[in-house]
Amino acid sequence: MKSQEIRSKFLDFYNSKQHLIVPSAPMVLKNDPTLMFTNSGMAPFKEYFLGNAAPKSTRIADSQKCLRVSGKHNDLEEVGYDTYHHTMFEMLGNWSFGDYFKKEAIAWAWELLTEVYKIPKDILYVTVFEGDKEDGTSMDTEAYDLWKAHISEDRILKGNKKDNFWEMGDQGPCGPCSEIHVDIRSAEEKAKIDGKSLVNEDHPQVVEIWNLVFMQYNRKASGALEELPAKHIDTGMGFERLCMVLQNVQSNYDTDVFTPLIREIETISGVAYGNNEKIDVAIRVIADHVRAVAFAIADGQLPSNNGAGYVIRRILRRAIRYGFTFLNQKDPFIFKLAETLSHQMGDAFPEIKKQFTLVHNVIKEEEASFLRTLDQGLLLLDKVIEETKDKEIAGKKAFELYDTYGFPLDLTQLIAREKGYTVNEDEFASEMEKQKNRSRSASASETGDWIILDDNSTEEFIGYDTLKSDIKVTRYRKVTSKKGGDQYQLVFNKTPFYPEGGGQVGDKGYIETNNGDVIHVLDTKKENNVIIHFTKNLPKNIEDTFTAVVNEEYRNLSASNHTATHLLHQALRTILGTHVEQKGSLVNPDYLRFDFSHFSKVEADQLEEIEAFVNARIKENLPLIEKRAIPMQQAIEEGAIALFGEKYGDDVRAIKFGKSMELCGGTHVQQTGDIWYFKIKSEGAVAAGIRRIEAITNVAVGNYFEEVEKNYTEVKQLLKNPKDLIKSVSNLQDENTALKKQVEQLLKDKAKNMKGELKNQLQEINGVNYLATKVDLDPNSIKNLLFELGGEVDNLFVLFATAPTKEKAMLTCYISKDLANERGYDAGKVVRELGKFIHGGGGGQNFFATAGGKNPGGIPKVLDKAKEYIS
Repeated sequence: MKSQEIRSKFLDFYNSKQHLIVPSAPMVLKNDPTLMFTNSGMAPFKEYFLGNAAPKSTRIADSQKCLRVSGKHNDLEEVGYDTYHHTMFEMLGNWSFGDYFKKEAIAWAWELLTEVYKIPKDILYVTVFEGDKEDGTSMDTEAYDLWKAHISEDRILKGNKKDNFWEMGDQGPCGPCSEIHVDIRSAEEKAKIDGKSLVNEDHPQVVEIWNLVFMQYNRKASGALEELPAKHIDTGMGFERLCMVLQNVQSNYDTDVFTPLIREIETISGVAYGNNEKIDVAIRVIADHVRAVAFAIADGQLPSNNGAGYVIRRILRRAIRYGFTFLNQKDPFIFKLAETLSHQMGDAFPEIKKQFTLVHNVIKEEEASFLRTLDQGLLLLDKVIEETKDKEIAGKKAFELYDTYGFPLDLTQLIAREKGYTVNEDEFASEMEKQKNRSRSASASETGDWIILDDNSTEEFIGYDTLKSDIKVTRYRKVTSKKGGDQYQLVFNKTPFYPEGGGQVGDKGYIETNNGDVIHVLDTKKENNVIIHFTKNLPKNIEDTFTAVVNEEYRNLSASNHTATHLLHQALRTILGTHVEQKGSLVNPDYLRFDFSHFSKVEADQLEEIEAFVNARIKENLPLIEKRAIPMQQAIEEGAIALFGEKYGDDVRAIKFGKSMELCGGTHVQQTGDIWYFKIKSEGAVAAGIRRIEAITNVAVGNYFEEVEKNYTEVKQLLKNPKDLIKSVSNLQDENTALKKQVEQLLKDKAKNMKGELKNQLQEINGVNYLATKVDLDPNSIKNLLFELGGEVDNLFVLFATAPTKEKAMLTCYISKDLANERGYDAGKVVRELGKFIHGGGGGQNFFATAGGKNPGGIPKVLDKAKEYIS
């Protein structure tokens, strides 16, 4: 059975059980501070389990893209080495939100596996929760009794809290679970060892394929459990493992989920899969990782140096490293797999087809960049090995390579072994732990339970219509940060404060008590569909009615920049072409940042045209036309643009200014004239195929023009207030060019005159014509002089030192090629080692190299030590 049919049969089965079939949510999460990525099928539905929103249906089924590479659920290090862990995987799931519970979940799971997929019953085992004394929970006898109707009791196993109690996090909804395991070993192996003894023992052919979670508790901050008012079902079945079972193979990588990618890797690399374990691991890593990276990019997360972007970059670099080391791939090649992936999965997940060009180009650029870094890292590692005396490379040095250049420990170890060295792994681990602790100490916090003041109150955003309102606090909690002390998070029954989202920063402001006390709102965010207000203090008489007031200037300036992004998007699509899509944005009171797809630099004349287009729309003073809570399909049919990587509900909000219409939840000006003026500050590349424009509006433009006028006046004054400033500056440039030529000629003449004098200073030592001295020349003149000397004098070894400033020193070493090639002299080594005396370093070729440093006072020591290299 092909993988596409396996996926379809699952969705069709639950559709027949009155489940609403929904598409996969993006793998990249944008409004959940507790998760970077969707790491399980239930993550997109957290707000329903928490009771913060109502689902479209009480029964839902889907195939959800998931990523597990960080945090509690981290499978990265197992990937490639075993046959059933992955970074990105699909999770088939069915959900009940206060509808059916254990009986139906168990019966339908059994029906699907044994009657639809026809998996033999005698290779299945199930587990149930045995209870936990610490939590005060007893064995899940209800699930045990229900399973007895379908499977013999000797195949129902008891599991501990680690294996059979599922939790969303340290707090929140949780409950016991029943796992379904499959034993696909051969008959001979089964005769030797009973399968039940291998359940949950990490055996590659006795694996869990489905987990049925019975959400019936809420875990409080204290660790105590309380019953949920409504009970839910949350199931997750590993699609890749299910394919392994149904396609009768022993590895997920032998299924048609991965074989097309593996065949393409074999074709590109010329290396066969299945003959060498190290090569096989490398191919599995690449096949797995390209899926994770490609879908992350398609869902809106570009590789970067921090946060979720760094996780994606790390996954890709891991794949590049395996290709570099084991498949001998020194040039970018992983990007070529994007086409195979698009053909293979594009029908089930259209985003991978739609974003193919972006995925292809971003991966190619990232590969090229890291391959250059690998070369740099190899040079540095050579230097480390050269400086290591006892055949063990310090773990701290290995960590510096990892931390600065993304140079993995296992690659450092591999190269070290080839040269007869080892790496101090314990010291490396210690440095890694120090870094983790620094990260934890900067971000860790303890969050208390919500204190519920009004459990029946609705929590509503009213900030589109007003910036001030009487409110009541419905719940609050205390957050103790290890970095910044205590804060409080407050939720109101209704709020005018806009929560951070869609690229726009959250509102600031204050709440005022009846006696005039003011509690400042430092930020506003959204978590699992709840708007949270951050304050330093908790209001007294917390159950009173307060007045919430949004900082009007802060909001209006943000709104001005947000509306400008819509007009900018329209301008880009009009002037550059409809291939332009928004790929990210930042909107705050000071400026706007807009990322978009475009595969070449935006030229100066195009930027002028774009700026003029936006300002023309501002001058037209177009009114805001807002449509709230309209069906998604209707908005699209009316011309609204849905933004890249966003998760939309059935009903959406559409914002229209003239011919610009987008789906958007942010705040906007009432008419475009309120923006006043739009000015582009910069345009540049963010990643392959992604450009970024930064711009300002409103007050910031006024400040900008004031600064420009001030600078203009100062320049005129410096030039004695000429009548024609441009002509005056042009004349100054011409004079400067002429003077530079004169200086260059003088330096050439000076070097020419010095050549004879320097020849006379040469000493013959051990058959080498040697000179080490300080000179007063620029780097270009030094280079020319040295090569002229080298053409006239055999067996030459010259070291020049110069101090261009009080804080800067330079060394230049020239060695005749016959000395370098035949007698082993190395100019690069000379300047690297002597560079230490000037507090710097450098390098180059064996016949010519340079170094720079911050300590000219070290030059005498350099000149004194240089002779040692030939004596």
